[in-house]
Amino acid sequence: MGHKDFVTIQISNQNTQIQIHKPKITGDEVVSFAHSSFLTKKGWKGSCKNIPACYLTGYFAGKKALGKGINSAVLYSGTRKYTQRMAAALKGVIDAGLEIPANEKTFPSDDRINGEHLKVKNDVKNIKSSIENEAISK
Repeated sequence: MGHKDFVTIQISNQNTQIQIHKPKITGDEVVSFAHSSFLTKKGWKGSCKNIPACYLTGYFAGKKALGKGINSAVLYSGTRKYTQRMAAALKGVIDAGLEIPANEKTFPSDDRINGEHLKVKNDVKNIKSSIENEAISK
């Protein structure tokens, strides 16, 4: 991986966690961190590990990283399989403004990002603008 900053995405049975790391000789430093549990504070209903939740968690982590001077990174998935939820989280980080090499064809459709396929509907655009406003105010 060399000297580039990198993004890790962990999706558990209940939540999504995204970290943006800066590699150091003494050990990798976590520069930005987002956990999907922040969505419940913004009125999120339903799963915190579905595609829209992964996207918003990635978006939040990306905005926090931009605020700390990180502009580009690479995805490090380790031995984890690249899934649609991981792709949604990566799309969120990229949409936040970080430059990460990725193939747009691997991302979920906008309908899936917005949760049109789910029974429990959440206002993804409203929560995304709330994250944007929070990032601007800091």
